[in-house]
Amino acid sequence: MIVDAWIQHPTLRFARHEMFASLRRWTGLPVPDAELPLELTVAAMDTAGVGQAVLSAWHGPEGALISNDEVAAAVARFPDRFVGLAAVDLRDPVRAVRELRRCVKDHGFRGLRVLPWWWGWPPSDRRYYPLYAECVELGVPFCTQVGHTGPLRTSETGRPIPYLDDVALDFPDLVIVAGHIGYPWTEEMIALARKYPGVHIDTSAYTAKRYPPELVRYLQGGGRKKVLFGSNYPMLLPQQALADLDTLGLDDEARGLFLAGNARRVFRL
Repeated sequence: MIVDAWIQHPTLRFARHEMFASLRRWTGLPVPDAELPLELTVAAMDTAGVGQAVLSAWHGPEGALISNDEVAAAVARFPDRFVGLAAVDLRDPVRAVRELRRCVKDHGFRGLRVLPWWWGWPPSDRRYYPLYAECVELGVPFCTQVGHTGPLRTSETGRPIPYLDDVALDFPDLVIVAGHIGYPWTEEMIALARKYPGVHIDTSAYTAKRYPPELVRYLQGGGRKKVLFGSNYPMLLPQQALADLDTLGLDDEARGLFLAGNARRVFRL
């Protein structure tokens, strides 16, 4: 059973947002006229053989494009297919910690995701730190984005070094999942995954044929326990993301860990 480490079920607020104009231009995704049924996302998973997916909320300075309660409702409808990731308001750290705690304890969410490019604050900003401590206390990972930014926002916050490097130093017990590979700073991201036991990479937003060669080598060898498959649906369909998997030259162990084993361990599935 494949586990997809990064998907979102798009609300109209999400699908119509102006910052995704560049992604719509690249992918050709239409802007929907009405709310999309959750069954559409489940069907996309079924087509690709994805049995379970980590479903993310989205919260930024403008509010929630996909709320925690909307994610909780999706998980409640399909508890065998989805697990939730919380998103919070970084501007109010105390309330943010309480919201993360509510999502994990009341709804069984498996972690927190923050998109630094949306806030304009790198992950080493002081506003994140109470949340890192709470993630450690709750035993859930912190998920984020690294590398350049596809939406029309700054890419600077996606540099693994120094920002994520500093976080891993300050919170050695924190489990970190860095999504979108980290390109064009892929070597930096791999260096952090090698350096810190708790740092992982997910491949969301990239098809297998577009993985940088250095990531493929890492997957084949010492990084087989540190890389998780992700699609970034709906921007990229899981089926598209997996299409050229056989060209990566992964042995059975590396393939199994990449497609499911690592995600099961990190998110305690």
